[in-house]
Amino acid sequence: MTKDGNFKKVVRRHAQETGQRYTEALTDLEGLNERIHHEPDADRLLVHLRDRYGIDAIAATKLSVHKTYVFRIDRNDGPPWIARAFPPARPRSGVEGDAAVLRFLAQQDFPAERLAVDDAVSDFDGSAVLVTQYVESEPLPGGIEDFRIMADLLGQLHALPYDESVSRPGGASGEDARHMGAPRQDLLAGLAFLDAVDTKVGAADRKRFEQLLDQVRSADDGDGLPEGLLHGNLMHAPNHAIIGKNGPVAINWKASGRGPRLADLAFLLWGTGDWAPTRRANEERVGVVVDAYRRHVELTDEELDRLEGVMYIRPLYLVCFGYNRDLRNSVPFDEWWFLEPAEYFTATAAATRAAFRG
Repeated sequence: MTKDGNFKKVVRRHAQETGQRYTEALTDLEGLNERIHHEPDADRLLVHLRDRYGIDAIAATKLSVHKTYVFRIDRNDGPPWIARAFPPARPRSGVEGDAAVLRFLAQQDFPAERLAVDDAVSDFDGSAVLVTQYVESEPLPGGIEDFRIMADLLGQLHALPYDESVSRPGGASGEDARHMGAPRQDLLAGLAFLDAVDTKVGAADRKRFEQLLDQVRSADDGDGLPEGLLHGNLMHAPNHAIIGKNGPVAINWKASGRGPRLADLAFLLWGTGDWAPTRRANEERVGVVVDAYRRHVELTDEELDRLEGVMYIRPLYLVCFGYNRDLRNSVPFDEWWFLEPAEYFTATAAATRAAFRG
């Protein structure tokens, strides 16, 4: 990243908008990609787990092309585990927080993955590792049933009693360890993604880039709305929930914590639309989500009124992430449909309000 006068101006602006000192803002923008991407050595991880837990681990298999730090650990002496060797930038305290959430969920008999051992967090090659039990499963059934499953899981989760052990802020995607916590951190991460490539934006793209910046700056972060324990990333996809032998199981709790419950639900509702040829609200899917969720939780009038604004949080984050990625790789960005058309957000929010109030 070139440290010329223009970039220094961007850093100063980023510091002002995020409330950081100049050196903090510089760190926020530099090394961003290194904080996110991490590919641990599978063989070394096996050795670590054998030494740490005394297990006969024989194979470590990556489970995702996106989450390159997540492995299935096969063993000769028992059922498989899942090992997540998080990026070194993520502090151990954050991973200990994941473990605390999973302990609480086990106490509440909530359908989530379970810790593999009591002492489930360890240090490995500068990273913190979390081990959980592997869930023998099948994919979600597909179609509208996926929305019912996810909404029911969210409703159950948001209805759980408050517990100090799981009071850490949650709800943001948390791919960057500097921006974990409440949903507002997704917007701050979005600013970092954009400011990190500001000096690479060409004149032809500058107007739309500035419009995106303004959208992020003015977005409703859900502050002040009723709170619950959030999952942070419960979409209708196999990376978020699976079907175990006893039913649906929510997985991947890195983004979990206390926050405005609407942020969780708004992200799920954002995904309910028909995506082609143009994005349109799907009232049937919205109705299924509302019916399943309200069996456990009723939204307040303020939540329903602010739904459209809160629905933008995660799509804005995703667009900023993708814009940063593509500009760094000299690839034209073509994922504006995450945010378009605006009428889709308005119509989906209206359909949700009608379903709750009907």
